[in-house]
Amino acid sequence: MKTALLKMAGTSGLKLVQVRGEEFVYKEKTYQTNDLILETPISGTVYGTVLNYKGELELLGDAVHEPPYKKTPAAPVLYIKPANTISGHGMLIPLPEGVEELQAGAALGIVIGKKAVRIKEEEALEYVAGYTVVNDVSIPYSSVYRPPIMQKCRDGFCPAGPWIAAREDVENPDALSIRVFVNEVLQQETTTANLIRPVSKLIADVTEFMTLEEGDILLAGVSENPPRLKDGDTVKISIESVGSLQNRVAKEEEWMVQL
Repeated sequence: MKTALLKMAGTSGLKLVQVRGEEFVYKEKTYQTNDLILETPISGTVYGTVLNYKGELELLGDAVHEPPYKKTPAAPVLYIKPANTISGHGMLIPLPEGVEELQAGAALGIVIGKKAVRIKEEEALEYVAGYTVVNDVSIPYSSVYRPPIMQKCRDGFCPAGPWIAAREDVENPDALSIRVFVNEVLQQETTTANLIRPVSKLIADVTEFMTLEEGDILLAGVSENPPRLKDGDTVKISIESVGSLQNRVAKEEEWMVQL
């Protein structure tokens, strides 16, 4: 079994547990995550990254060479998922009134373990505490040149968990398979091997111009053609060696009952 940090409902702080597949052991008792609602294990600022998958950039085609930027990004393009978006495994994802569908955003969450400033690429993984699964949910949008605040920063639009897998248990973060299931049907399959900036380089390039603090989460990116989600759909994101995060989409009035 591997080790991970997890936050159970009704308890304080993160607990060190033994994990295997979609189950974990706490105080000699085995739990199945799909039977539980778990609080998110993350607490820092969540920074998302766009255009960090090769296929995502290829889909833009010649548009990436047109005004206003006229070239591919020279540095990581970041955005923030604010605190109101964060939720945990098993919690509902709200479908806003008047919106027909959402877009799932399977992302590897890199959890920073200590303050990182101008870090060299070869040293970057020393600043990682572990990894988690993040669903960077958004309302579908087309432009990548305008901050999609209304589309990406809605309440409950960033489930993360179910735990933080220890860095030592993830042998190579740049070769992890990522699979997205909607209602138990595989809808997307990708790998972090397709990242333009692998994990170490992403950390190095980001800390070149800003500090990452202990507990901050840097999302490696969302691959092209993310699945769409409708009311009642259950979405599960599985990342190799990290874990599986599952949530159900519900209309806002049902989502508000769980608050």
